[in-house]
Amino acid sequence: MAAPTTGSEDTPPPARVRERPSRLVDISVALLLLVADAVIVVVDVLLFVMVGMGRAPSPHSPPTASARDVPVVTWLVVWGLPALAATGAVVHARLRMPFTAVTQGLFTLACVLLAVVWTRMLLA
Repeated sequence: MAAPTTGSEDTPPPARVRERPSRLVDISVALLLLVADAVIVVVDVLLFVMVGMGRAPSPHSPPTASARDVPVVTWLVVWGLPALAATGAVVHARLRMPFTAVTQGLFTLACVLLAVVWTRMLLA
């Protein structure tokens, strides 16, 4: 006859709990991404100003460009950056890195605001 089983043999092993990175690593990554995000936002604003000035109609010429003249790749770039930023924020939140997740969340908000501004300029 088989020996009686105890309750511990039938239960599966506990699921592995993902270890949280140290606060020092989290803050270091957040600061590194903050610098990179600031560079991206500054370049985006400079491009916005340069493209906006280039698209401004001359007072002596009739307007020739329309919203349909904007290539699809431009829309992918304008709205792809906020999508990538949001993905980064979710990934860092899943990795249990709160400082980095908040930094990337704020960057996502800045990217969405800039995408709305770009869209308004391109449709004008």
